[in-house]
Order: sequence, then structure tokens, then C-alpha cells
Amino acid sequence: MKRLLAILALSIMLGLGNMALAEVQWHETNREVQGKSLNDPRTSDGVEIYGSNGVITIVTPKRITVRVYTILGQMISQATLQPGTSELRLGSRGIYLVRIANITQKVAI
Repeated sequence: MKRLLAILALSIMLGLGNMALAEVQWHETNREVQGKSLNDPRTSDGVEIYGSNGVITIVTPKRITVRVYTILGQMISQATLQPGTSELRLGSRGIYLVRIANITQKVAI
């Protein structure tokens, strides 16, 4: 019985994770970045990654593919971003992992 409940709970969590992936969306913006992460936001490719007020902001000089994961490893967003500033509004605060090419950065929002 416990095993059945664990399988059911896992199935529900995976289903909700797929819904979360469909609900979050990147938006291009022209505004100045107000908040900065505690870590150095600049990667070796000149890409800047910030977290503030429930938003992950990425400033990039070139086209990139970005993936965002929860701290538990569940992917919540995958997108190709154009040069400029893009924002991803998330429904919940927490720690997220942002992966761009071979670089992974922790972002707290």
C-alpha cells in the first residue's frame, strides 16, 4: 500500500512538473537590470545571469540556448534566447540552476 501511494505521489509530481514547464515563458525586455545575484553574474561567454523578485534575468551578447532546473533537477524551462535581455518569471521563490552550454550557475530568487 505504501509503495502504491509513493508511485501515485510521484506520478502527480511529474504531471505537475510538465504543467509548470508549459506555464513559464521567457520575455525579452529593454529595461535596466535592477537586482543582482550574490555570485558574480558574468559567465565566461559574456552572458550575465541575475535573480531578483521572482524573476531570472539573462543578458546575452549572442543567441544562446538556456535550460532552467529546480534544485531537485527538474527542468522547468528550455528556450533559445536572442541577443539582449530576457526575463523568466517564476511562480515560486527558491534556488534554481541555469544551464547555458557547458556552464551551470545557481540563482536564488
